[in-house]
Order: sequence, then structure tokens, then C-alpha cells
Amino acid sequence: MLVDATQPIQQVPTDFMQRPYEFLERLRADGPAHNLVFPHGAKVWLVTGYADVRRLLSDPRVSKDGRRANELFARHSGMVVAEQADPVDLGFDDELTSHMLNSDPPRHTRLRSLVGRELTAKRMEGLRPRLEQVVDGLLDALDDGRPVVDLVTGLTQPLPIIAICELLGVAAEDSAVFRRWATELVGAGHPPEVVEAASNNVIEYAKATIAAKQAHPGDDLISALVHGSGEDGDRLTHDELVGMFFLLVIAGYSTTTHSLTNFLFSLLTHPEELAKLRADSSIMHAAVDELMRYDGGVGVATFRFTKEEVVLGDVVIPPGEILALSLSSAGRDSNRYPEPDRLDLNRRPNGVLGFGHGPHYCIGAPLARIQSEIALGRLLNRFPQLRLAADPDALEWENNPLLRGLLELPVRLRPAGG
Repeated sequence: MLVDATQPIQQVPTDFMQRPYEFLERLRADGPAHNLVFPHGAKVWLVTGYADVRRLLSDPRVSKDGRRANELFARHSGMVVAEQADPVDLGFDDELTSHMLNSDPPRHTRLRSLVGRELTAKRMEGLRPRLEQVVDGLLDALDDGRPVVDLVTGLTQPLPIIAICELLGVAAEDSAVFRRWATELVGAGHPPEVVEAASNNVIEYAKATIAAKQAHPGDDLISALVHGSGEDGDRLTHDELVGMFFLLVIAGYSTTTHSLTNFLFSLLTHPEELAKLRADSSIMHAAVDELMRYDGGVGVATFRFTKEEVVLGDVVIPPGEILALSLSSAGRDSNRYPEPDRLDLNRRPNGVLGFGHGPHYCIGAPLARIQSEIALGRLLNRFPQLRLAADPDALEWENNPLLRGLLELPVRLRPAGG
């Protein structure tokens, strides 16, 4: 029998962010989609199976229009999501909501085409030598004799924001303030006035950067976007440039930080798999895929909503409902991956959804992968006796409905007294 929106609404456990996988396993066993409320107040339909999540990531019956999604959040739960927020609600300017992550075709197709012409895999790969230097410098700073260091503040937070600054052509000395703004915009628990101030700061910085690149272009992405155009002469408007600047800074920071942190935590809590990677660096590419499948930094894809009725098995989701597509759950679906709760770096996990799928597949995925490969390889090679310096169960995870990541990752670079 089909089940519609009268399905009882479940409350997500308060410890969901700390221990999501057992709860998600129960949901997958009970059905393909569940009407539930996150601890933050968002009422959504959580989709858990790999096949359904993958299909809905590119289903034309599903929309990512940011303004419409925010209206639905207000109706369903009164929640405003910073990434998709209405400017009236949080002081965000239109420039910050007009990026391609919050749009549907044909607008999304146009924006992605214009950006994709410049944000190429070759451009991102060209940053590898510089990022190797950056990682070595961060490791030098960590290796200062302290018995315990935090890999989040020392490595996985600064690296992505420095990479983004290098890509955009932003002064390296501004990376610290960029990191603060990014955390205030997407991190959980910040008051509206802090989020509003951060958004205004990003807007003003973006405008100043765009003006500088118009007058004095360089060999960087913002210069290329400012001066480049499509085959028909189309180019990004000023507001679209500002929105794209915002998207690249925000989306590229938190997701990469959390993913890299989780990768390290997974390896440190699975010493046999860590030994595999130390012994054979040729498996690094596949290892990143497996680490992403096992516990990536994006727990739920950015929220979407149904434009028309969607049927998943015996569940009918009506139009105008918020969809939360669980990438964490999809990666642990035994119908797709045998023994999904086992980390195995020799696995070749085809179709991992950590970077998304379809039209909204992460355009910066090559850069995120490069950062992970460099950071993992250099850290593990430099510190062969690297060990976790805390009880794994006592570590705290970010309280965020979309992102999954540890707030700190304390380690010993060498044995005590070594």
C-alpha cells in the first residue's frame, strides 16, 4: 500500500550527529524514505537507499531553486538555511543567493558552462606543486615538539582555504579571515547578526577583488571569469561573479575540511588500512573513494524540494516537500556495497556519491581530491608513528544537518617521549 505525507513524523535522535550510521541502517530497513524532523527543526523527507539517492540527485521532478526552497522551509518548520537563505531573513544580498548551487536548468546549465570553461581539471592540477609546499609548511608548524596537536586547526582547516585563495588569486595573508567568514556562514550555532556580518564581508571582499581583477588581471580563476566569455559572447554578470565567488569560498572550504578530517580519523581508527596506504601509495586514488564512501564530509546533499509527486517504492512524496538525500546512508547501503560497514582500501567502490551526481556534481571535486591525496600522503610519510591521542567515542562532531565532521582531531605525531 502506498504511504503519503500522512506518514507519522519521526524525530531524529539528538545524538544523530555523533552516531548516524546505526539509525540510518534502521531507516533503510524500514523503507526508502521517511518523514522526520532534524534536531535543528527542519522537517524533511530523508531518502536513504543508494539507488534512490543517486536517481533523485538528477531527477527533473526535484528542484534546487534557493528562494523557493526557503519559502518551503518557512512553511514546514520555520527554519532558514544560511546557504539558501532569503536576503530579507538574514540580511543576505541577492548576490549571495544567485549562484549555481541554488538554481535549476536552464540557468544552472548556463552558469556551470561559463564557470566550467575556466575551472578546468588542468587549472586545478596546476596548483599541486604549490599545495605540496603549503602542506609541508603546515606540517612544519605542527612538528614543534608539542606532545599532542590538533589536525583540524593545524591542517584540515587551513589547507582548503589556502587552496581556494590560490585558485581565486586572493592574497595568502587573507586566508585566516576567509576561514572565519566561512565558518560563520556555514557552521552551526552562529547568531543571525554574525552570519549577516560575515555575508556582508564576503560581498564587499568579492566586489573589491573583482574590481581589482578587472583593472589588473592575473593568472587566476577570478581574472579568467571576469574577462572570459562563452562561445556566443555570454559572460557572468557582476552579481553572478559575486555569487560565484561566494560559492567557491564557502562550498569548497567546509566540505573539504570535514572530508579530510574524517579520512584521517577513519585511518587512525583502522590501523590495518592505514598500514596498507603507507605500504602502497599507488592505491591512493581508490583509497580516497573508499574513505569518502565510508565516512565523507557531506552527510546530506544540499536540500532540494519536490516540484511534483515522487514515488519511491511504497512511499509517495507530494509536491512541495523538502528532500534530504542522505549521502552517508547511500555509502553504507549493502545493496550497492558488500559489507558496507567495513573500511577496505582495496575496495574499488564505483559510483561513490560524496561529490554528488548529475548536473550538480561538485565542480571543484578535482581540487578537493588533490588536497586529500597530498595531505594524506605527506602526513603519513613524515610521521610513520602517527597515533590518535583521544578516545574515539569522546570526540565531538559538528552539529550540522548537512555536514559531518569532527570539531577536533588530537594526535601524537610521535610516541610519548619520542
